[in-house]
Amino acid sequence: MTTLLFARHGQASFGQKNYDKLSSLGAQQATLLGQHYANTQRKIDAIVTGSLVRQQDSATHFMSAYTPQESSTLISADPTVIEELNEFNHKDVFIKLDPSFASEAGIMQAVAQAPVPKARLAELFNDAMIRWHSGQHDEDYLESWPQFNLRAQQALQKLMAHAEQQQAKNVLVFTSGGVIAAITAGLLNQSNDNPSMTAYQINRSLINTGVTSVVLKGDTPRLLSLNEHSHLYHQGQSLVSWH
Repeated sequence: MTTLLFARHGQASFGQKNYDKLSSLGAQQATLLGQHYANTQRKIDAIVTGSLVRQQDSATHFMSAYTPQESSTLISADPTVIEELNEFNHKDVFIKLDPSFASEAGIMQAVAQAPVPKARLAELFNDAMIRWHSGQHDEDYLESWPQFNLRAQQALQKLMAHAEQQQAKNVLVFTSGGVIAAITAGLLNQSNDNPSMTAYQINRSLINTGVTSVVLKGDTPRLLSLNEHSHLYHQGQSLVSWH
């Protein structure tokens, strides 16, 4: 039996010019996951990431802390990259809510008068996500939700093939919340042709470096656990984040 461990990347730089980099907290979160797996002797046979910087850097910080003897071969090797694990284009989703959001000035104008500008920015992005998931504006986007969902399911199939090829029992996958939510929603809604809103609700709950486990029994993937994040409670301090 093979287990795919889908880890959301560490906290990225939400609200900054370059979102695709880890914050200092994000690096710490990924390091703690590596320490947790090392301390609990959770054997990892292979690591896979998307091609985004925040995903690959999460893997790097994980591997720097994951140092049981049996992992020595693994951590000297570069993770396998599967580009289908990349997140949807959040900038495009945001801009299609309001074209003025294409510029930093437009975003600042929309949030500057709010009591908590960062909270207002998060509210606006939430509105943009609801629009993207609604299915009523699919033609507006560079990648609509149905197209993204298809890509996420293709990523799952590639991961299953990779695990079989490598004869890996435990594969750690550093990806993003949208991909994990789409895959999870597909597993929970196998009789539902449109798991979009399920994915939306799951994505809102996913924590940075939280791990969702999918077991493979033959050719059938099954959800085992969702969003496990006990490693983020460190020395009496919570390091939980959602962005």
